[in-house]
This record gives sequence, C-alpha cells and structure tokens, in this order.
Amino acid sequence: MTDALLTGLLAGYGIAMPVGAMSVLIVTLAAQVSPRQGLAAALGVATADGLYALAAVLGGTALTHLISSVTRPLQLAGAAVLVLIAARGLVTAVRTRRARTPRPPAVGASPLRTYTGLVGLTLLNPVTIVYFGALVIGRQTASASTASGMVFVAAAFAASLSWQTLLASGGALLGRFLTGERGRLTMAVTGNSAILLLATRMAWTAVFAV
Repeated sequence: MTDALLTGLLAGYGIAMPVGAMSVLIVTLAAQVSPRQGLAAALGVATADGLYALAAVLGGTALTHLISSVTRPLQLAGAAVLVLIAARGLVTAVRTRRARTPRPPAVGASPLRTYTGLVGLTLLNPVTIVYFGALVIGRQTASASTASGMVFVAAAFAASLSWQTLLASGGALLGRFLTGERGRLTMAVTGNSAILLLATRMAWTAVFAV
C-alpha cells in the first residue's frame, strides 16, 4: 500500500510539473480573470489526471493501447481548442485595452463551466493515460489489489491537484501586481502567445512525430 501511495504521488507530480499549455492557461486565468477561475481550472486539470489514472488502473494494457491508437486526432483536436482559447484571450485583451476598462472582462464562464471545460480539454491529451498505463503495468504483480490501485489513483490526483493549485495561487499573486493597463495587456499577450506556441508544438508533434 505504501508503494502504491509513493508511486501515485511521484506519478502525479511527474505528469503535472512539466510546463505545458494547461499550466500556462491556469496561471493566465488566475491572473487575468480571478483566483476562483484559476482554482476551477486547476481542479479540472487534476480531475482529468485522476480519471486517466483510474482508467489505467481499471483498463490496464487493453485500454492503454486503445487510447494510444487515437493519439494523433486527439492531440490535433486539443491543439485546435487551445488555439481558439488563445485567440479569444488576445482579442479580449486588445479590446479591453482600447476600451480602457478598469478590469479585463470575464471570459463569460462560471467556475463550474471552467472546471468542466478544463476536464474535457485535458482529456484530449492521451499521452497521460499512456504514461499512467505504463506505470500501472510496470508495478503490477500477482498480489496487486484493487485497494492498492485506488490508493495509486488517489495519490496521483492529490499530487496533481496540489501542483495545479500552486500554479493558480502563483497566477493570482501575479495578477495583484499587474494592476495597470500595460501590465494586464503584457500578461494577456505573453500568456496567450505561450498557449499558441504550445498548441502549435502539440499539432506539429501529432502530424510529424514518428
């Protein structure tokens, strides 16, 4: 059981800590819109990681191979959604700057909608289940139990959530310093441009990776 706990924690941090489009999106939402939106996004990403860990535990090799067979179209879909999000963020930032409103308008989504949206968007990255699947298969033994698998899932979810929450908190803190029009515009352009670059990289990998 302890082995499952430690493996799950390491797996959760391992998939969450590398900087990717979701990380940038969490920070941008927390800084530009509100800490609540950032935390909702963080919970959405962690939930998706937990669901993929659960799918890997329950489905094993068969499900991992099935998901990996549709990796390319899912990555392309995820890249397209990220491009739309980034483009909307850039347009909103420019319009806000021109209108000289005191705060950037919300993206038109409640925290619940942000949460569900980030769950769906994160699930479009099938690399996560391949990653968890490899770990699960690697640690499977004849004595492996359902309880051990659930401990692994819970630990992976908790690790991912703690890291995503840290990102959201950092974004909220950053947003407090960027109170001027120029600071908010710089944050919007930087964050959404990074999302565009990461989406481009995702699409490039999907199309040209061997």
